[in-house]
Amino acid sequence: MTSTPIDANRTDSSVIDLGRPVAGDVVALILADHVRFETLLRQLRDSSADRDAVRRALATLHVAHAEAEERLVYPTLRREHAIGAHEAEHGEEEHAEGNQALLDVLELAEVSGKEFDEAVEELSKVLNHHLTEEELTILNPARSNVPADVRAELGQAFVTERNAQIDDDCGRVENVRALVARAEKSGLLDEDADEA
Repeated sequence: MTSTPIDANRTDSSVIDLGRPVAGDVVALILADHVRFETLLRQLRDSSADRDAVRRALATLHVAHAEAEERLVYPTLRREHAIGAHEAEHGEEEHAEGNQALLDVLELAEVSGKEFDEAVEELSKVLNHHLTEEELTILNPARSNVPADVRAELGQAFVTERNAQIDDDCGRVENVRALVARAEKSGLLDEDADEA
């Protein structure tokens, strides 16, 4: 079964559907969100789209997805010996980089022009790198090293947290700003790498 995460013809600023899964294999659920990320990024690059609505939806999905992974998925996969501390920590670093790139897009007053295009290009680069790396180094080991019943139980916990985050409007700019500040304070964001 396939579903379109957003209406490709939507031009108003009404809410974009981010999906409301209630259960499933955690790997499949995470991959479904990855498809949503790719669709939202494509929409954000489209000058005819409601880019303001898309950037807000993308921020909400990114924060909800990342928070659920960091709180539930990564620790469980570590306990199941599917991934090590390095993979979990690296995933958290990439989530922080994604939040920083999102904040750069969210804080722009205009949703067109060179500055916006450059910020979207950087966001696309950061998120696409993370999606690829996570699928290779975290989801593949989860598929092969975690029993199906554990993946299903984790899937339900993941979507419960993800959906609660969405309900709390986790993608609002103030929250993303706070997450970036927390990541900077904890050393997840390397300022020298940003300046390079």
